[in-house]
Amino acid sequence: MTMQLIIPDPVLEALRIPNQQVEQELLKELAIALYDREMLPFSKAAELAQMDKQEFSRIAAHRDISRRCTVTDVNGHPVYTCSE
Repeated sequence: MTMQLIIPDPVLEALRIPNQQVEQELLKELAIALYDREMLPFSKAAELAQMDKQEFSRIAAHRDISRRCTVTDVNGHPVYTCSE
């Protein structure tokens, strides 16, 4: 399934983003927001933003959005697992 989002021209014109970067920036902002609100897993948010996981992780960290990780005990040792 694919979805097309329609943004009215006055809204696009009000954006402070160069025209050639609008789509990429909006995808990145949407991905960050959905990941931060726990509506999209990390790997899919990176995919939506059209970034590799490392780059997406840097942008999220810059905005104080940390990876969601859990700690489990395996034979008396902590094991960290981060969401994908």
